[in-house]
Amino acid sequence: MIVHVVGAGLAGSEVAYQLAIRGIRVVLHEMRPVKMTEVHKTDLFAELVCSNSLKSEDPTNAEGLLKKEMELLGSLILEEAYKAKIPAGKALAVDRERFSKGVTERIKDLSNVSIIREEIKSLTPSSDEIWVVATGPVTSPSLAAFLKELLGECFLHFFDAVAPIVIYETVNLSKVFFGDRFEKESKDYINCPLGKEDYERLWKALVEAETIEIEDFDKKLLFERCKPIEEIAKSGKDALRFGPLRPTGLVDPRIGKEPYAVVQLRRDNMEGTLYNLVGFQTRLKWKEQKKVIRMIPGLEKVEIARYGVMHRNIYINSPKVLDPFMRLKKDKRIFFAGQITGVEGYVESAASGIYVAYNIYRILKGKEPVRFPKETMLGSLFHYVIEGCMGDLKPMYANFGLLPKIRVRDRFERRRKLSEIAIKSLKDFLKEHPW
Repeated sequence: MIVHVVGAGLAGSEVAYQLAIRGIRVVLHEMRPVKMTEVHKTDLFAELVCSNSLKSEDPTNAEGLLKKEMELLGSLILEEAYKAKIPAGKALAVDRERFSKGVTERIKDLSNVSIIREEIKSLTPSSDEIWVVATGPVTSPSLAAFLKELLGECFLHFFDAVAPIVIYETVNLSKVFFGDRFEKESKDYINCPLGKEDYERLWKALVEAETIEIEDFDKKLLFERCKPIEEIAKSGKDALRFGPLRPTGLVDPRIGKEPYAVVQLRRDNMEGTLYNLVGFQTRLKWKEQKKVIRMIPGLEKVEIARYGVMHRNIYINSPKVLDPFMRLKKDKRIFFAGQITGVEGYVESAASGIYVAYNIYRILKGKEPVRFPKETMLGSLFHYVIEGCMGDLKPMYANFGLLPKIRVRDRFERRRKLSEIAIKSLKDFLKEHPW
C-alpha cells in the first residue's frame, strides 16, 4: 500500500514523516517551485506565510496545551520549531527559513519517501493507494476546481491576510521600548507607544485608506485571527485599542504606565534584522500601507521589507463530507488534513496531519481508526470541525471553550485543571492505543 500526500505544508509534512518513520511507503507531491502560489516564496516544506509565531508555549494557554499534546505524539513540526526558536516571550516564534529547511531535510532523509515536484489536478486513487489532500492555505486552481466538482455545494472558501515586515535598523529606537506583556525584563518585542492623538490619527487613516479589491471578498468569510486591521478599525473607534493595539501589561518605562495604545513588532528571523507588525494583517494598497506604518511613533522612516497581502483560501464543509477520521465519506481512500478541513492556525494544521497519519497507520495495520479523547485539545478541536459546530462551518483554532466543562470558578485554575486532565487523558489513550 502506498500513501500519496498532496502538499508539503505543515499538515502534509507531518503526514509524510509520521508514516514514513513507521515503515509506510509515501509519495509526497509538492507543486512548488514548478508552480508557485500567491504567497509562498520558496520551494521548502512547511513554509510559514502568515506569521513566524506558533503562539504560546504556556500549557495553561490553549495553544500551549495543544503543543504539549503534539509533543506526546512526536510532532516533527514542533521538534524543528524548537531548533529554530527565536526570542518572543511566552510565544514559540521561529526563524522561518531555518525552520522550513529543517523540516525539508528531515523528510528528504527518509528513504521510503519519494518526492515529486508536480501539480496534482485531480484524484484517482487505485485499490492499493490512500491519498491525503493537505494543500495548505492556497490550493491550486486546478485541484480546487476538481474538489468543487467532487463536493458540490460543500466546497467553501475564506480570506486570509499577511502582515508587513520591516527592517530593524530603520526603527527609531529612541521612540520605542522593549518588553513583553507583564514582563519588564523581556526584550523580545518592540513596542511603539501611541498617545490618544496618535491613535486617533492612525485609526482615521486606516478607516479611510484605499484597499485592494478582491473578487468575491466577503467580511463574513474572513479568517478570524488574520482579519485585516482596517476591517477591525471599521468596526469601532476603540476596536484596535482593545484588540491588536491593546496596551494591557505593557508599561512604558519612560512614563511609568501603560500608553493609550501600543503597536507591537515581533522578531521575524534569528538574526533579529526583520520584525513583523503584530496584528497588522492587511489588504491595503502598498502606498497606503507605507503611509499608515510611517504614522506609528518610531516607524516614521522605517523601511518595509515585505508589504502585507491578502489572498483567498479554501476549505471544505467538513461536517457534511468527512467522517470523524477526516476521510471522505463517499471515498474512504481519500483523507483531508490541514487548513482545508477548517482548522485554523499553523499548529492546528500540523496537529490534524498527525491525527490523519495516526489513523492511516492503524488502518494499514489492520486496526480500526479511533478518535482522540474529547478531553484533549486535539480531540475537542477535531470533534468541532467534523461534527460539533452548528450552522455553516467556520474555521476554528484551539481554545478552552472546546473542552468539556468542569466546575472550577477561577479562570486560571480552571485552565490549569483542564490542561492537567487533557494531558493525563492523552497519555492514558496512548497506552491503550499506541502508535
